[in-house]
Amino acid sequence: MNYGLDNWGNGNFIIEDGKVKLSAKSKPALVDMVKDIRKRGHTGPILFRFPHLIKKQIDLMYSYFNKAKKEFDYQGEFNAVYPLKVNQFPNFVKNLVKIGKSYNYGLEAGSKAELLLAMSYNNPDAPITVNGFKDKEMITLGFIAANMGYDITLTIEGLNELENIVQITSSHKGKLPNIGLRVRLHSSGSGIWAKSGGINSKFGLTSTELIEAVSILIKNDLLKYFTMIHFHIGSQITDIAPVKKALREVGNIYAELKKMGSFNLNAINLGGGLAVEYSQHDNVVLRNYTLSEYANDVIYLLKEISTKKGVKEPDIYIESGRFIAAHHALLVAPVLELFSGEYTDKKLIEKKSHPPLVQELFDLYRTINRSNALEFLHDSIDHMESLLTLFDLGYIDLQDRSNTEVLVNLIIKKAVLLLKDKHFKELISIQDRVQERYLVNFSIFQSLPDFWGLSQHFPIMPLDKLDQKATRSASIWDITCDSDGEVSFNPQKPLFLHDVDLKKEDYFLGFFLLGAYQEILGMKHNLFTHPTEVTIELNESSYEVTNILKAQSISYIFEDLDYDMDEISQNLSYKIENSCFVDTDIKNWILKEINSLLEDNCYLKNEEYR
Repeated sequence: MNYGLDNWGNGNFIIEDGKVKLSAKSKPALVDMVKDIRKRGHTGPILFRFPHLIKKQIDLMYSYFNKAKKEFDYQGEFNAVYPLKVNQFPNFVKNLVKIGKSYNYGLEAGSKAELLLAMSYNNPDAPITVNGFKDKEMITLGFIAANMGYDITLTIEGLNELENIVQITSSHKGKLPNIGLRVRLHSSGSGIWAKSGGINSKFGLTSTELIEAVSILIKNDLLKYFTMIHFHIGSQITDIAPVKKALREVGNIYAELKKMGSFNLNAINLGGGLAVEYSQHDNVVLRNYTLSEYANDVIYLLKEISTKKGVKEPDIYIESGRFIAAHHALLVAPVLELFSGEYTDKKLIEKKSHPPLVQELFDLYRTINRSNALEFLHDSIDHMESLLTLFDLGYIDLQDRSNTEVLVNLIIKKAVLLLKDKHFKELISIQDRVQERYLVNFSIFQSLPDFWGLSQHFPIMPLDKLDQKATRSASIWDITCDSDGEVSFNPQKPLFLHDVDLKKEDYFLGFFLLGAYQEILGMKHNLFTHPTEVTIELNESSYEVTNILKAQSISYIFEDLDYDMDEISQNLSYKIENSCFVDTDIKNWILKEINSLLEDNCYLKNEEYR
């Protein structure tokens, strides 16, 4: 079982010797890296960053567009900028800027804070684009960036922004930024984020407003700074057809604006939306096109329209953040507990006589074999329902109920083990009733917020034991006190994991493709913070841990919520000093423990579970 690695893995991982390994250079095993980091004193969930996967995605994007340019003899240039909103964490952004330098790969900002980041870290010759609603302060920042020497384009979302640019220009004596106009297309994308495109989208100018914008630019002698039009039809565009439709629409708008006298208009910004395949299952495909097809369609259609309309082929800009960022980050979290782990033969309670249905469960457990396993599995579950009803009515005691729970779980384990070589369709009808619950040391709300908020699937798989059959239908529980903190078993998209004895061995799960949006959208639900992160650089013989950033402490999160740490410490000290503890040594020990906890994080120390 390879957990759909061929679908979503992008060639980044392989399975060898029962372990998930990176398919680059020395091919280290992920589980070995995890154990290495844990030996250094870092437990709980760990976010791994792999800069070589950032480089791979950047290389792929530029190579396919340059290949398409050559194939279709396209005369415009290809440029790309990374939208900071996708992941602003420094250990990603700094690596991205460094890796993208040879391509002049730029940055896109959507707020004042992001623009300041771009101005601070962007490569000197790389472009900066600025999207989103802007006030005079943000526009002024754009003017400052232009005077710092940056090739910056302020994309106008509404006519009021253009009027602000006019006002600032009247008193500005330095270099001016380029101006882009965001077009509100009739076309929209596909999937969850399709609403960010279309005629009713949040951003952009209508055809009427475009004409008015050009008039304002001409009137104020700013037309020469109008260099780009921009559109965006949605994130994670799953279908290529809407892209083609949007390209035809924007291509014709570009040509018409050129004919209206926009002599310096030379670029079309495609926005983002280039999709990533997240699916682990062959029957579910989240993207129906390849990067090669996407690049070819963009180049071919814009060339065709430009030729037909008799205008210069535009430079192409792209802001595909998910495609660049998603693959580089992986969360690894240890399983703390299997909830059937307590059900063993030793927990069975012997009685002089058992109720008939309980005795039948004993008989089923003793006589189950491969030929009758499925039948006995059904019988045991039916018996459990009847016995729980009898308990509610007062006809059996608590010991009988305990024996029922233990026996049914033991029968389920035996049946699944006996049937492990058979196709799981034989079990699928009852998987919901026989699933195992895996308690995992992480927070879904912090590390997989789009799963909770949008039901977006992320690939999940164990890091080792992949040479053994995984037989337990798995439901994953996080450690928050929220019932939504669960990746429940889905018979249409089943996840099977191993039956392990956590007292004897560790079992780690990998949550893949988390580099886009998940970190920055992560919620502090239950005050769980961003997990410990590490950056891994590969070499020909091994790997190097270039950075370890510990998970934020409890005191940090208190301060982030505007609590006064001095006040919290004083309150705790006062209440301990005035508590019923008489022994001074005990009080001092308690204060020491609390101060230590305040400097630690909220995640559980799973060594206590072994």
